[in-house]
Amino acid sequence: MTIRTTRTTVSFANPFTLWSLGGPQPAGEYVVLLDDEQIEGLSRVAYRRVATLFQTPATSASQPPIQSVPISQTELDAALMKDRHQTIASH
Repeated sequence: MTIRTTRTTVSFANPFTLWSLGGPQPAGEYVVLLDDEQIEGLSRVAYRRVATLFQTPATSASQPPIQSVPISQTELDAALMKDRHQTIASH
């Protein structure tokens, strides 16, 4: 099984919430890790998404400086669209 990880950065202009994060997050840039698994047995190379991880700063000193939290790609896309709509509406 071959896994590829893609690192991207998303930017929120406004505070936002994602169910998996358990509370509001401040505006800013966040790293998202996308893990895709290669589908074996096809005549061409293809991948399927197996995980979307959202990295946040730790909320306490006893935790690692960065936390990777599994999230729904659909929920992330919806939060980004809502943020863009809020930003456009406020201008």
